[in-house]
Amino acid sequence: MLYHLRATLAVTKRVLQQLSHDPRTIAMIFIVPCALLSLLWWMFIDYKQIFDSIAPSLMAIFPLTIMFLITSIATLRERTSGTLERVLAMPIGKLDFILGYALAFGLLAMIQALLTSFVALNWLDLSIVGPTWFLVVVGLLDALLGMSLGLLVSAFAQNEFQAVQFMPVIIIPQLLVCGLLIPVDKMPDVLQAIAHSLPMTYAVEALQNVTREVTLSANSWRDLVIVAGSVVVAVLLGALTLRRSSK
Repeated sequence: MLYHLRATLAVTKRVLQQLSHDPRTIAMIFIVPCALLSLLWWMFIDYKQIFDSIAPSLMAIFPLTIMFLITSIATLRERTSGTLERVLAMPIGKLDFILGYALAFGLLAMIQALLTSFVALNWLDLSIVGPTWFLVVVGLLDALLGMSLGLLVSAFAQNEFQAVQFMPVIIIPQLLVCGLLIPVDKMPDVLQAIAHSLPMTYAVEALQNVTREVTLSANSWRDLVIVAGSVVVAVLLGALTLRRSSK
């Protein structure tokens, strides 16, 4: 057990060191979500009620999408460069590698969630009636969900361009039916069933609820558990499907 922990932490340290030398990726993780929310606020500067209704949903979507892109490309780069093959040639398991990546990006996701929530609540004056900590936790889980889905789909791509091509397959359908454009219960029955099978729906619903629920309801806790469970499932599937190299 101690050995696996050391292996996981070693991978985490290496990933963080690599990212520390990549300011563009750091900017994309930390600055882009805040900038996009600020742009949204500017667009609806005279319509605060609309901003308050849309912003929480996008606080779920932005981190998920950004972390999906960054993680899928970063993991694929490890394979195409041969780094992954060299790492797995050492006495380290696939799960250790995946958990190391998850821990590294999870730390970045935590900072991202705190920063985005701070900007939204303090600079953009987002109004919520629920607990602030729930907003932060769901934002963190959304970023982790994007990270875990990125780890999973990287196993099925041959190059970075193909990794980006998974976005219309994995992210955009969820975006269309998650409840951002129209409430899920107003959709046709088939689309409702599809929406309820996708994790982004619950991420968006959880953040929508925190704007109107003083006390968290059972549905909010259910949404939180489903998103967290989706993260765990995607990470485990990512470990099972991880390949050493890209041919």
